[in-house]
Amino acid sequence: MRIGSLIAFSLLFAGLAFSASPAPPPLRVGIVGLVHGHVHGFLAQSRNSSEIEIVAVAEPDARLLSQAAARYGFDRSILFADLEEMLQKAHPQAVLVYTNTYDHRRVVEICARHGVHVMMEKPLAVSIADALAMQKAANTGKIQVLVNYETSWYRSNHAAYDLVHEGALGDIRKWWYTMPQRSERNWRRTGISRLAHRSTRNGGGALFDFGCLRR
Repeated sequence: MRIGSLIAFSLLFAGLAFSASPAPPPLRVGIVGLVHGHVHGFLAQSRNSSEIEIVAVAEPDARLLSQAAARYGFDRSILFADLEEMLQKAHPQAVLVYTNTYDHRRVVEICARHGVHVMMEKPLAVSIADALAMQKAANTGKIQVLVNYETSWYRSNHAAYDLVHEGALGDIRKWWYTMPQRSERNWRRTGISRLAHRSTRNGGGALFDFGCLRR
């Protein structure tokens, strides 16, 4: 998650954090999962933000939880192995989800029961059934669910969009976008197993993960 999506996250939930006070309190945020690589970009940047406060981290893998605590200086009291326990004890206003894609549905359904808003990394779900279940849970729990399509925050994409709609590029008949990324072989070698599971945890591997950007 880059700084643009941090801003978007803050704006999406602005109604939660902002009041009539000239100095509104920071948004109370919980981190759910530590297996998605974007979590480290977010945690590195969030320490310099006055808009949010990380009040809890939930991750069932004790090794990842311990590594994150050492790397970012988290107090042991805000670390949890179980999401339900985290929500009940830390009371975040929203959570950022960095699990594998398969677990998105479970996280949204649990958070919806507690009235906690959710932002997750792409893609939304591994199946239509899971996507519809999340929609139902969000509506029932009256929560917001946002997918971080990171290219939405690129300044270059916003500039290109403006040029097209200003008519500066003429009649657009085809748009081709290229974005470099490491191969699945390198993901496996570096231990990023989330993208190495083509049909279970991620729904379809790297193609599934990046194909969702074509919208």
